[in-house]
Amino acid sequence: MASVEAAPHAKHHDYHLVDPSPWPAVGSLFAFIMAVGAVSWMHKMYSAAPLVFGIGTIGVLYTFAAWWTDVVKEAQRGDHTRVVQLHHRYGMILFIASEVMFFVAWFWAYFNASLFPADPVHATREALFGGVWPPKDIQTFDPWHLPLFNTLILLTSGTTATWAHHALLEGDRKGLKYGLMVTIALGVLFSFVQAYEYSHAAFAFKGHVYGATFFMATGFHGFHVLVGTIFLIVCLFRVYAGHFTPKQHLGFEFAAWYWHFVDVVWLFLFVTIYVWGYGGVIAGAAAH
Repeated sequence: MASVEAAPHAKHHDYHLVDPSPWPAVGSLFAFIMAVGAVSWMHKMYSAAPLVFGIGTIGVLYTFAAWWTDVVKEAQRGDHTRVVQLHHRYGMILFIASEVMFFVAWFWAYFNASLFPADPVHATREALFGGVWPPKDIQTFDPWHLPLFNTLILLTSGTTATWAHHALLEGDRKGLKYGLMVTIALGVLFSFVQAYEYSHAAFAFKGHVYGATFFMATGFHGFHVLVGTIFLIVCLFRVYAGHFTPKQHLGFEFAAWYWHFVDVVWLFLFVTIYVWGYGGVIAGAAAH
């Protein structure tokens, strides 16, 4: 009789019904506090604005950590069936697609300014850029020094991430750990090199469109490298905790996808902003 009564509550499908969670509401509240603090700080509305922003930021970060911890627990107890994993993959693909469009906006801004610096339809361009790109008073980075070094770092990190992935599929836990550790070290090195490069920039963010487009595009990419590095560090801790198997390792797979996305975006940044936009190359090409 007991089995008959329990039958309606038994799970007869591959879908995961999420347990009641406070994190959507908590995250929304702290995101609102963070936004209010940020706007107030920018407009210098009151002296406590930085504190409000800091409280909101800490709350959002705590929500991320707690929510993802719950997701890890769901994965470890077997809630992520093949159907659920498929839908998670769709979600990650759409997330990366949205990130691609995010960077398209920065590339669009850069090309909009660089391709037609002397466009007669927009008379102000001549005054702003001097008819050439980069503008005459801008000393750009030599792409064959630090930018090339950082490119090699990031490309190498992509190969080590692939090494770790293949080690996981082969059940080689030692290779997985070493591959992850090297990838993380290369990601940290990339961030330090980029910070060093920024500290030696001959131009600033404000005052002209070149600095704005350069720092927004490369800076947001640097932020994505930082996020990806944290993603991989979490995966390394999970490996040491005994998580991930050759058949179920969605968290690591998504980290690898994200890292390869960061690699590809950097290649476009290096070719277009550093190499193609070096010196007067673009202006000379446009003149012909």
